[in-house]
Amino acid sequence: MSKPLVEDSFDEPEQVKETTLPATDRDLLNLIQKFSGFETPTKVVLQAIAIATYDCASAFRYADNYLNILKNQKQRKKLLLLESEPEFCINPRYVDFRY
Repeated sequence: MSKPLVEDSFDEPEQVKETTLPATDRDLLNLIQKFSGFETPTKVVLQAIAIATYDCASAFRYADNYLNILKNQKQRKKLLLLESEPEFCINPRYVDFRY
């Protein structure tokens, strides 16, 4: 007797798919806590939750990628602010700011 075609098709590594699991309530809570330390748009959090309903691991990867980009942008802004800081200061005693 011959083997079923289904078993033959899974022998190739290209066709083996990872099983995806939806997020549990605890996973969703952990996902939201990841975003809690940052000013994150509601749209991003809702997108992560939508991804989590189908694939928990992908939702956490999405959150990690977003937060890494956010951290890198903040570091760049700090560097730019340090570089653009003026070397002089204006003494308000000598300047009239009224128009």
